[in-house]
Amino acid sequence: MTDFPNDADPQTPRDDQDAPTPKNVALQEDPDQILRERDDYRDRLLRSIAEFDNYRKRIERERRELAEFVSFEILHDLLPLVDDLERALAAAGPSGDRSTQTVANYRAGIELIYKQLAELLRKRNVTAIEAKGADFDPHVHQAVATEPSDSHRDNEVIEELRRGYRLGERLLRPAMVKVASRG
Repeated sequence: MTDFPNDADPQTPRDDQDAPTPKNVALQEDPDQILRERDDYRDRLLRSIAEFDNYRKRIERERRELAEFVSFEILHDLLPLVDDLERALAAAGPSGDRSTQTVANYRAGIELIYKQLAELLRKRNVTAIEAKGADFDPHVHQAVATEPSDSHRDNEVIEELRRGYRLGERLLRPAMVKVASRG
């Protein structure tokens, strides 16, 4: 036999079973109060869901507007270059006049367009990747050919086939290069 009377027989009801528990208290409360609390929680949940959905839609709309704005700005800046190219093509004449003066004027127009485009890229924080003479770096170079060479270091870029660019610190396009190999 034990000194604890409630431990003697599990079938014997315990004296503390009638003590109020949170579950018992909730059942003893006013049922209308419980329904109001339930409705309040449900309303809060629905409002939170609606607020999150509105937030998601607003962020998506702002992202689209930002992309449009950036596209608008760059395209707006490119339009004068398109105009200059059209003028350069018109200056060549439909008959394909190849006089020295026409070719010189045509070249001067193309150089002007190139300078405008280079300035536009500079304003947009786009910089060219210097490749020729550098060691091949797979992070900024795309090797499309190798050439045996005793006059260059192994893996030295000996020719730039297409210039690469960075936008700030981010790679915009790798440079396409020809790389020397010791043969």
